[in-house]
Amino acid sequence: MAYAVAAGAAEAGASVDVKRVPETAPDSVAKAAGFKLDQAAPVAQVSDLENYDAIIVGVGTRFGRMASQMASFLDQAGGLWARGALHGKVGGAFTSTATQHGGQETTLFSIITNLLHFGMTIVGLDYGHAGQMTLDEVTGGSPYGATTIAGGDGSRQPTENELVGARYQGRKIAETAARLAA
Repeated sequence: MAYAVAAGAAEAGASVDVKRVPETAPDSVAKAAGFKLDQAAPVAQVSDLENYDAIIVGVGTRFGRMASQMASFLDQAGGLWARGALHGKVGGAFTSTATQHGGQETTLFSIITNLLHFGMTIVGLDYGHAGQMTLDEVTGGSPYGATTIAGGDGSRQPTENELVGARYQGRKIAETAARLAA
């Protein structure tokens, strides 16, 4: 999903970085729980955030809210908040859940709440991506952001419809950031 969002932003002419937040669980716990520890994306630093015109946060859902690793990362951005360093930037959110009713919208809201506190302008997944309304297949997506359903063991990959939605949202966020910067 992250790379689809990034591809959509790049289609709109944005320069894009895909990063991940630091793992907070001890290695032994992460390995025993089957965490994906071999991600290619570099680890983000909180100080990176003020260098972007737009920030799109994607995180897996944990019990209807964002995973603690992302919450910890955003909690460390208090200095940026105090300086107003993210005011006027464009933000968006996307997520993945294990099941259809696994808390996609509450997770998106938990991300969006942070972005609004930072003073960001939020762009969701508008209904220009009509695929989020399909009844022909099980699909993620909501007006609050792109989503996918991964299955309890992570075996389900995003469908083409879900990837189209992610690219669409990435493009809309990049276009909005470009308009606001002009």
